[in-house]
Amino acid sequence: MIEDILAELVTGNLLYLLGAVFLVIVILKGVKIVPQSEKYVVERFGRLHSVLGPGINFIVPFLDVARHKISILERQLPNATQDAITKDNVLVQIDTSVFYRILEPEKTVYRIRDVDGAIATTVAGIVRAEIGKMDLDEVQSNRAQLIGQIQHSVETAVDDWGIEVTRAEILDVNLDQATRDAMLQQLNAERARRAQVTEAEGQKRAVELNADAELYAAEQTAKARRIQAEAEAYATEVVAKAIADHGIEAAQYQVALKQVESLNALGNGDGKQTILVPAHALEAFGNAFNLLKGGK
Repeated sequence: MIEDILAELVTGNLLYLLGAVFLVIVILKGVKIVPQSEKYVVERFGRLHSVLGPGINFIVPFLDVARHKISILERQLPNATQDAITKDNVLVQIDTSVFYRILEPEKTVYRIRDVDGAIATTVAGIVRAEIGKMDLDEVQSNRAQLIGQIQHSVETAVDDWGIEVTRAEILDVNLDQATRDAMLQQLNAERARRAQVTEAEGQKRAVELNADAELYAAEQTAKARRIQAEAEAYATEVVAKAIADHGIEAAQYQVALKQVESLNALGNGDGKQTILVPAHALEAFGNAFNLLKGGK
């Protein structure tokens, strides 16, 4: 009798224990805590059922299974190098780097197997296509525009995969040695041309400045002559007016004044010169002194 009771107790406790274990398993299967950096793709009977976001989520135990755990952090593809031919038939090597993140894990999981490889292949094709539309000089000078075109084309191509391309970079544009040598020669020729142009412009400017200086000197000389002519005309006008007002005495006075000034100039020499004056000249000087005295 006692053995039967003990057996029943053991059996009941075992059932309770199994029930508790089953309850814990159900809770663990039904509750999913998703990290902030991930999303879970849930399948029911092998088909897509839902996508669990960060936080606490509840699913149906044993029916729903979190089949795929997808990181939604931004990713960087390994740097890739691909050959491309420009519009002017120059072979270049383009080093690219692409950053992306998964926005819709259900598309990424069920529509593409190797997402990194698919993006790398897509980027390589787009880079070759875009480079083929541009000359080498445009590739070198419009790199920002080229990056924008590549990123836009990649975003359009991978839209069905639930992916967002956050950034696409062209790290370097490499040329073969022959092309580099040709570009160096062209650069040296351009520098020489610019130097010649600068020198010619300098000479032209010097000629222009010289011509301006000569023109200015001529203008100043003409101005001085005009002022002198105006002064002489004014003096002539004054003499003419004096003659008109005072008659011949004014004219004789001016002539006498000039004669005295000339005599003073001869007398201011260094004393070594000899001056011969005709007799009639002395009489003329005497008349001049008389006129000056009378004028005073």
